[in-house]
Amino acid sequence: MSQNKHVWSFSTVGGVKRVNIESGADLINLENLDPKLWTALSCPVKGLEIDYKTLELIDKDKDGQIRVPEIIAAVKWITSVLKNPDDLIRQEKVFQLSSINEQTDLGKTLLASAKVILKNLGKGHANALTVEETSDTKKIFAATRFNGDGVITPDTAEDNTLKALVKEMITCVGEIHDRGGEAGINEALLSEFFTECEKFSVWYAKKEANASVIFPYGDETEKAHQLFLSVKSKIDDYFLRCRLAAFDTQTTTVLNLQIARVESITAKDLSTCIDEIAAYPLAKIEAGLSLPLATGINPAWESKMNELKSLVVSQILQGKSNLSEGDWNTIVNSFTAYATWKSEKEGAKVEKLGLERVRAILDSDAKTKLTDLIAQDKAVEAEANNIFLVDQMVRYHRDIFTLLKNFVTFYDFYMPGQKAIFQAGTLYIDQRSCDLCIKVSDMPKHGTMVSFSGMFLIYCDCTSRSTNEKMTIVAALTNGDIDNLVVGRNALFYDRNGMDWDATVIKIVDNPISIRQAFFSPYRKVSRFIETQINKFAASQDEKVTGDMMKSVEGVPAKVEEAKKAEKPAPQPFDIGKFVGIFAAIGLAVGAIGSAIGSAIAGFIGLKWWQMPIAVLGIILLISGPSMIIAFLKLRKRNLAPILDANGWAINAQANVNIQFGNVLTHLATLPAGAKINLNDPFTKKKRPILPAILIISALVGGVLYLLWKYGYMHLPF
Repeated sequence: MSQNKHVWSFSTVGGVKRVNIESGADLINLENLDPKLWTALSCPVKGLEIDYKTLELIDKDKDGQIRVPEIIAAVKWITSVLKNPDDLIRQEKVFQLSSINEQTDLGKTLLASAKVILKNLGKGHANALTVEETSDTKKIFAATRFNGDGVITPDTAEDNTLKALVKEMITCVGEIHDRGGEAGINEALLSEFFTECEKFSVWYAKKEANASVIFPYGDETEKAHQLFLSVKSKIDDYFLRCRLAAFDTQTTTVLNLQIARVESITAKDLSTCIDEIAAYPLAKIEAGLSLPLATGINPAWESKMNELKSLVVSQILQGKSNLSEGDWNTIVNSFTAYATWKSEKEGAKVEKLGLERVRAILDSDAKTKLTDLIAQDKAVEAEANNIFLVDQMVRYHRDIFTLLKNFVTFYDFYMPGQKAIFQAGTLYIDQRSCDLCIKVSDMPKHGTMVSFSGMFLIYCDCTSRSTNEKMTIVAALTNGDIDNLVVGRNALFYDRNGMDWDATVIKIVDNPISIRQAFFSPYRKVSRFIETQINKFAASQDEKVTGDMMKSVEGVPAKVEEAKKAEKPAPQPFDIGKFVGIFAAIGLAVGAIGSAIGSAIAGFIGLKWWQMPIAVLGIILLISGPSMIIAFLKLRKRNLAPILDANGWAINAQANVNIQFGNVLTHLATLPAGAKINLNDPFTKKKRPILPAILIISALVGGVLYLLWKYGYMHLPF
């Protein structure tokens, strides 16, 4: 049959006509199906209940989204390497090598590579593969010296000298893992290592060419330089103070140590004040005075100055016991060449190997040998890549049809007993289980999108009991009641692997769940309003009484004293007119309410007997009717699409959840078949005799009817 003449079949599912994918011919012709007829146009790679690695292979542009062209390309590739595309419909976990189409060059290559994999796994006699086997690259490449990734490990080099060198290179410039999971080096790291060696050798050669100038203190030059840096600023400070004293002799006292600063620490243990003493001048300040090296040094600096004298001064200024500013400048200049050489340092990454080892490596032919090994490894790149194509083939064979059912048709979502790839698990809360649970990847986007779904949603933060991993889910409640659902309530979530998570409700999006719930909704709202107001009133009165009592107790002594001193005020005269007006107003209000109630009762009593139930039904419909109508309209339009769109999908058609389907997605608690029930509840309220209650109610009703008849509101028919 020509692709252009392929006949598609459709089914109405969830209020939308969706294509049926039932055969290999449908898969082959998928590229000819109008994308407008696809249920989804894009889905995220992460967060779905399907093998992430399979989705990664389909996502060729690596943007984290799978789109229609990528799915078509994946289907086209897998159907081209199989003898019978119908094999994909069966979604078998074991891939038979006999399924490969050997009539194509790609098929021949894949079959040969599949046999290599089985051989490397020690299953050369087998004729089938699984995803678990093809994805175990570490084991597949463990027995091979070269694996085509351009990475050589110590084991790749058979020569012990090269093995040791590769390990040294990893230590100096880092590592990269090969396809087998072993640490090694590639061409870039090899080049970096030898470049570092060259730079280090050249840099050190500068010192060798002018050692006497760059290393004036021999092997002690580095130590001398560090000592010089530690005292330089203090000695510079000393000579600057001396020059200021020469500029103005009157500043000498100020530039020297102030007595007040010493007096502030004399009462302390001076051994604990070394840091403060170190801030004092290095020695006594006088115009033109040299820096003494033996005596008169600040105690906090004596040790370093003694080291400076023995390690530096004695080398270039022999016999000096004092340093003039010129002498100090000579010392400063002696370190200039060393400081410059040190600042130009290169090849630091290989310095740990030492100059001798670095030059031995450079003088050897190791670079050429390692370059050859990398080239040999790259030579089998195509063969190794074919092994990864086998993994792609086995994954597509197992997973591609599952993806199509959840992308093109949403078959798994609407099929009883199945779960779509976006359904993360089941939430148990308030004696029900919710199967429509979706991982939340973007909470802010959910806040703007989910209101259009028309569904009652609860968001939960979940924590895994076994791994402490955290995630957020949104669960749709499509059956039952909502009285006990509040933010902060705890629940239990089971993921698709059966692992349990502690769940806590963090947000609720309120929408109708059922017509029944909508019928009682107005009464519940009134009841909650009244209860809330009563609680507020009771709380305010309790707070007021408690506050007054506390104030009274605290103010008793003061009030007693005030009462003794103050004269008793004259009592206010009773304003009878004011109270008459108040009682009159109350009477009018009660009368109006009574008249209204009486008129209503009289009107109801005046109805014929068969009209009374109709009137009661009318009142009920007047109260509950609008809520039920709104709920009916919303329940018919409940749509999963906005929730999935908020999670990164691009839904192309409605995904309606009507009342019947909603009852399937949320299961209420039911007793097992044949369960035995003991109706003797020890905590049931004791029953009281009903006859006295009937007599009392009858008397009250009779009294009301008599009053209505007496005052003319009701006429007897006889």
